[in-house]
Amino acid sequence: MLNQDEVERQEDELRQEINRLSDEYRSLFYSAVKKKIKDPDTYAALNWFFVTGLHHFYLGKWMSGLVDLAAFVLGVGLMITGHIEVGIALIVVISTIELWALFRAQLIIQAWNNKLYRNELDKFK
Repeated sequence: MLNQDEVERQEDELRQEINRLSDEYRSLFYSAVKKKIKDPDTYAALNWFFVTGLHHFYLGKWMSGLVDLAAFVLGVGLMITGHIEVGIALIVVISTIELWALFRAQLIIQAWNNKLYRNELDKFK
């Protein structure tokens, strides 16, 4: 479970480490992470249509995305075949789980980017 204070502490530590890099290494560092960092607004927008798991694909979490997508398709399939209550229940369960990620999008992406920064900083040591 992500903790806001811990993620912010990590971000501050990373920022200090980045600032200690020489200008040349700092430039190389930012060039390396520029295209890899993720935007919390994009993640939240993709999560807005949470039943398909697009936000998981955005982070490269293919298995989680496929599970969400499969659960949604299964729920729709169940409703079409006459198991309306079970299909709706499945979609509601997936939606409830993904709603949590929608409200924590900023923190999730902040932690993701911290991990990316840490991995890239370790290459400069």
